Amino acid sequence: MSKQHQYSTTVTWTGNKGTGTSRYDEYDRHHTFSVMGKVDIACSSDTPFRGDGSRHNPEDMLVYSLSSCHMLWYLHLCADAGVVVTDYEDNAKGTMVEVPGGGGHFAEVTLYPVVTVKDASMIDKANQLHDIAHQKCFIANSCNFPVKHQPKAVEKG
Repeated sequence: MSKQHQYSTTVTWTGNKGTGTSRYDEYDRHHTFSVMGKVDIACSSDTPFRGDGSRHNPEDMLVYSLSSCHMLWYLHLCADAGVVVTDYEDNAKGTMVEVPGGGGHFAEVTLYPVVTVKDASMIDKANQLHDIAHQKCFIANSCNFPVKHQPKAVEKG
């Protein structure tokens, strides 16, 4: 039997400089991402879209969501398989393509997780578990573009 889970978020635009959207260049893209009971996140659009580069943007959060979901599944699978991970870092990269006339889409996201394992004999198993994590990732399974991974496991030195 399938289970359903509901998620609720609030996005509040905070970029009204006093004249609202009277002109494209007269308002900020600032907004706040909120989830009840959690810390708010100050957001904007990306700088090519008149945004504030010091704030998170939706494109950053999409790449982060894929990376985070993969990592959480991966750590779960490692724990179940007896692979002791002592460190995990992923420098994920996404490519978004703008189309003429406005709009666009992500063409792909690639994850580059570097995993440190306690025992060198587990490196092959550690690398293989990324494929299963990818198959189970809720976010990757929801995307209409390729999500790739190029993992590297190393022994704790």
